[in-house]
Amino acid sequence: MIVVANPYDVKASELIALAAERLKDKIKKPEYINYVKSGSGRDRPPENQDFWYMRSASILRQVYVNGPVGVSRLRTKYGNRKESVVHRKHHVKAGGSIIRDSFQALESIKFIKKTKAGRVITPEGKSFMDKISNEIIKNGGA
Repeated sequence: MIVVANPYDVKASELIALAAERLKDKIKKPEYINYVKSGSGRDRPPENQDFWYMRSASILRQVYVNGPVGVSRLRTKYGNRKESVVHRKHHVKAGGSIIRDSFQALESIKFIKKTKAGRVITPEGKSFMDKISNEIIKNGGA
């Protein structure tokens, strides 16, 4: 029996981790990524050395599941709660540069494409995500 899985059938964390590993061969990490924060609500730059690939894989999954999406919607999704001593805690958007650069990297390998409504997944990107989902299901993940 052949099992055909897609990103809806597997845990997002497992899918993103495996997709990030596969993206390391396909896209290049920007030089600045180790020195910048991911948004104004963060105190420090990300500690994970694979942050760029994890975020790119997460963005690819978001485009697959919720596409078409744009930078603004993803800035809201990846934002966080900013804490201050004086002011109330409130949500702030993530920085757009990392998301934009990730979009451009994924467009360069033809996994997503730009439309008037936002970025959408291409057949190559869909195939990439489906293969990873099938591999996770085959190895006993869910």
